[in-house]
Amino acid sequence: MRSAGTSPPELPSDDPIGLQSFAVLLRAMNAEFNRIAQEFAHAQGLHLTDVQALIAVLDAERDQAAGPMTPGRLSTHMNLTSGATTACLDRLEKAGHIRRVRAADDRRVVHIHYAQAGREAAREYFRPLARCTDAARARFSPDELHTIVRFLNEMNGELSRVRR
Repeated sequence: MRSAGTSPPELPSDDPIGLQSFAVLLRAMNAEFNRIAQEFAHAQGLHLTDVQALIAVLDAERDQAAGPMTPGRLSTHMNLTSGATTACLDRLEKAGHIRRVRAADDRRVVHIHYAQAGREAAREYFRPLARCTDAARARFSPDELHTIVRFLNEMNGELSRVRR
């Protein structure tokens, strides 16, 4: 998904696994993910914030302990006002990416679900990213992949603590 002619960032030669090297590589990967997300948003007629909200809804569906995403949780998670969250959800619903469903036990509570049409659009768009991720994974042994997963889990935990 890298643009033609774009090379990987230059790493400090004195310590290829040092903090500075990690910072450069993580920034570069984050920038690439942001560009891909921005392109998806543009292709879907959405804002980047909308794509970030979709990711939050998708992640909430995988976290059974937290339960379904609600507008209030999404506002808190994304640090948005309730009005901005409503506008975001309206755009996502209009574009067919989410559906809002009232809770059966309390009709005042609204749950946000990733709509099947939205899932399919995202799956189709991000298929090349999945293929390149799989190609990169194939170049590592299972033990190395376990270490990488452990590092990414630790990084996500640290980033979550910094955000709080």
